[in-house]
Amino acid sequence: MAIEIKAPTFPESVADGTVATWHKKPGEAVKRDELIVDIETDKVVIEVLAEADGVLAEIIKNEGDTVLSNELLGKLSEGGAAAAAPAAAPAAAAAPAQAAAPAAAGDDAILSPAARKLAEENGIDPNSIAGTGKGGRVTKEDVVAAVEAKKNAPAAAAKPAAAPAAAAAVVATGDRTEKRVPMTRLRAKIAERLVEAQSSMAMLTTFNEVDMTEVMALRSKYKDLFEKSHNGVRLGFMSFFVKAATEALKRFPAVNASIDGNDIVYHGYADIGVAVSSDRGLVVPVLRNAEQMSLAEIESGIATFGKKAKDGKLSIEEMTGGTFTITNGGTFGSMMSTPIVNPPQAAILGMHNIIQRPMAINGQVVIRPMMYLALSYDHRLIDGKEAVTFLVTIKNLLEDPARLLLEI
Repeated sequence: MAIEIKAPTFPESVADGTVATWHKKPGEAVKRDELIVDIETDKVVIEVLAEADGVLAEIIKNEGDTVLSNELLGKLSEGGAAAAAPAAAPAAAAAPAQAAAPAAAGDDAILSPAARKLAEENGIDPNSIAGTGKGGRVTKEDVVAAVEAKKNAPAAAAKPAAAPAAAAAVVATGDRTEKRVPMTRLRAKIAERLVEAQSSMAMLTTFNEVDMTEVMALRSKYKDLFEKSHNGVRLGFMSFFVKAATEALKRFPAVNASIDGNDIVYHGYADIGVAVSSDRGLVVPVLRNAEQMSLAEIESGIATFGKKAKDGKLSIEEMTGGTFTITNGGTFGSMMSTPIVNPPQAAILGMHNIIQRPMAINGQVVIRPMMYLALSYDHRLIDGKEAVTFLVTIKNLLEDPARLLLEI
């Protein structure tokens, strides 16, 4: 019985995806719930799992192909025996020379779309290339190596057979080399949205500074008790900023609003996007109804997002929406920056590095831990006075954390 392997149903905010990696090749055995193929969208990488035990019978969408919601990717033969299984063990035990042998005459080498295109452009027969990819797949890097070997066989033979960087086209001119790497969908989407924000918004940035003395003292005094009381959840600075932001958003609803055509949409909730760095780039998962969350719930949510981002496990639902964003460049040592608003949101708060600086307090110079804050906002929706007062409110709440409890 043939089972169709389909792309998942994408939400409205995701138009399509790209087949990133097939983890099985035709003829290989597959177990139920085993990962078969990765689909990369402009937000996350989605794993497609096998619905039953069987054999991968056919691949319809190759790596690099664009797919729509529920589009057919391939077919699985339920309960079949793997055709490639008997040959697998001898192949694994074969001598290195045999393993590196090119495909036999009449057999078509398995190529990624990028590798096939590069081979055609350079007149290379794919069947003459020893594939180093999974299951003997000929990768783009294998083709690049074959092109270099064709240009200068002795030089190519003298080089070690180390695998080049993934999905990179290497061009050498004498001792100078360049590597051309295709943009990931996430990076391309980030670029698109940044340009969109700057071209469609009247974006301005206002700055202030906050004395972190009270927050740091509170954290230092209670961090051990906090962690013990909340099952290992650590008390950081981000929860204070999220809490201060949600309180300020209640007082300045325009900062929590968005523009939809000729309408202004005022959100009666605060879905706070928290920028998280990952290997794929900057992602912004969303804390839903953050105005109702405790400090412990905020910290737990952020920690979970950080782990999921590192493991590439964030879901599209966790990345969709948001009414306001907070980004912390201070994690990487940033002293000052102008964050870019994430459309259709109207504003974004930028945190920065905490620096011990001399400050004039009550006529005396004292050393205080200071942080610069930046609020970038859409001037079409938010007036300058409103933006400045919003940022001052966050400053006042952080410099006297008791105000967060008393909501004053």
